Amino acid sequence: MSGSGRGAGGRKRGARRRGALGGSGRSLTQNLTPGGKRSESSRRWLSRQLNDPFVAEARRQGYRSRSAFKLAQLDDKVSFLKPGARVVDLGAAPGGWTQVAVERTGPKGLVIGIDITEIEAISGAVLITGDVRDEDSLAQVRAALNGQAGAVLSDMAAPSTGHARTDHLRIMGLIETALDFAEQILAPGGSFVAKVLQGGTEAGLLTRLKQEFDSVRHVKPAASRSDSAEMYVVATGFRGRREGRKTKD
Repeated sequence: MSGSGRGAGGRKRGARRRGALGGSGRSLTQNLTPGGKRSESSRRWLSRQLNDPFVAEARRQGYRSRSAFKLAQLDDKVSFLKPGARVVDLGAAPGGWTQVAVERTGPKGLVIGIDITEIEAISGAVLITGDVRDEDSLAQVRAALNGQAGAVLSDMAAPSTGHARTDHLRIMGLIETALDFAEQILAPGGSFVAKVLQGGTEAGLLTRLKQEFDSVRHVKPAASRSDSAEMYVVATGFRGRREGRKTKD
């Protein structure tokens, strides 16, 4: 499971990086010499990486992954990363989403990232190595948060099996895990952002989100590759824990 993170270059003070690409706009296309021991699928993947402008821009801006632009573009559209907010990034490795969250919440914010893979230190963030499906790991997140969160983010995805239905069910399971946790720690008015696959959330989960949040929408940011099945569900205006409010039947 992985998400995104903050780059080695650090953040510019007072700067709010946008999802749009900067730079000279010159062509980044590169060709790979056929041959070697790489498989055809490996060559296609490497060629795509070399020719991807978001990969090049992530390196230029010091982000650890191209997916940082996905979160930036989602926030540009919906504005859920508020200055001074407390944010939890589930499945945060390698740290690109955590980086963007630190930048956009500012010096008064608190960003906590957790992943089963150890994440290299990110200035301004608290990083925890643990499995989000493990209650002891989530207890560490709660302790670091020491209060309620303004946003819970999840860019988690299980390794692809190549079987669309199986992959869909696996990612739905991760979203449910993330949402279960979000319901425990989100402050009223808080936001929940999670990766889903094309077609969006299943009916039952979508109904649950609509009960828990004022607004629920599906967004595919420009930084998501056109041939990718991924998109994101963005839920805003958390209504508060069930114990403290009436819910729809």
